[in-house]
Amino acid sequence: MSTPTPREDVPIRRVDRILAFMSLGLLVLSVVCFFAIMIGSASGADFSSGVWPVLGVVVYIAPILAFLLLLTVLIMSFVRRARANRGG
Repeated sequence: MSTPTPREDVPIRRVDRILAFMSLGLLVLSVVCFFAIMIGSASGADFSSGVWPVLGVVVYIAPILAFLLLLTVLIMSFVRRARANRGG
C-alpha cells in the first residue's frame, strides 16, 4: 500500500478558495480605487462630495481586510494540516 501524499490528506476546501479570492478581489479593488483617485486629482475633481470619500476609505481599508483574510486562510490550513497529521 502506498503512503498518501499530504495533498491527498488535506484537500482544499471551498471556504479557503472563497476567502483567497475575496482577498485578491479586495486588493484589485483597492488598486483600481487608488488609480481612480490619482486620475481624479489630476483632473481637478472635488474630493469632498460624490463617490470620492468612499473611494478614499476603500483604499485604506481594503488592503487591511485582504491581509486579514489571507491570514485567516493560512491559520485555517495550518490547523487542518496539524489535525490531519495528528490523526494519521
